[in-house]
Amino acid sequence: HLPGTSEEVAPPLQQNFMIPKKEINMVSDMAKWKRSQAYADYMGFILTLNEGVRGKKLTCEYKVSEPIEKLVALLNTLDRWIDETPPVDQPSRFGNKAFRTWYAKLDQEAEKLVATVIPKHLADAAPEVAVYLKESMGNSTRIDYGTGHEAAFAAFLCCLCKIGVLRVDDQMAIVFKVFNRYLEVMRKLQKTYRMEPAGSQGVWGLDDFQFLPFIWGSSQLIDHPNLEPRHFVDEKVVNENHKDFMFLECILFITEMKTGPFAEHSNQLWNISAVPSWSKVNQGLIRMYKAE
Repeated sequence: HLPGTSEEVAPPLQQNFMIPKKEINMVSDMAKWKRSQAYADYMGFILTLNEGVRGKKLTCEYKVSEPIEKLVALLNTLDRWIDETPPVDQPSRFGNKAFRTWYAKLDQEAEKLVATVIPKHLADAAPEVAVYLKESMGNSTRIDYGTGHEAAFAAFLCCLCKIGVLRVDDQMAIVFKVFNRYLEVMRKLQKTYRMEPAGSQGVWGLDDFQFLPFIWGSSQLIDHPNLEPRHFVDEKVVNENHKDFMFLECILFITEMKTGPFAEHSNQLWNISAVPSWSKVNQGLIRMYKAE
């Protein structure tokens, strides 16, 4: 757009959209994925946001564009559907079948929801982008959720950047407003429907459900004047600072959901608390994420 006008300078380049299909089917496909432009774009997106939130609090000031507002509204809709779909009485404690009802609604409405976020001239992108949104909310057959689903949400946001809906100056809002709201909705889904962790490595994994908020959350804490990695296992520190830092918000959720000594139920995180600096934690988590 020309400054001060709403006139299109040139029509956007013609883009061809297609419904995504599963391309990683066997171990050998992993090498192809690692070499792909998609992998470079995805990791580039994660790392750009990692830099964008460095040393910043969740509560700081940042620009909130119209697409960001629309994404939050979309997530608010999903949240409202949870309230409208209470868990059902069933013999098994985990994996409440009401999740399937909630998910069926998402499946049906996903394209319409995405269409509310993207401008008219990009309407053709909705069916492609909507697949990532649907994939990001867990699996309705197994009633589980894990870091693969989280990755789908990051890919969903990455797609919105690639088609120009989200811009460079949306970086902080992408993490602090949209992704943080997504985490709230996911925690509510996990609690309400007692979702199983997907592909969890149990005590050897970082967390049953999330990974990215630990990366971005550790970046937020780099060069903090008095909070060091050893402090996040201190309940008082977590209670006083979780509203400012994503990492501590994650720790708070774990302690709400799990009983027993932290060192036992979250051994990997316990080990991380011994790392001397947040920048070392951040680098280590990025390496671990790529490996996973």
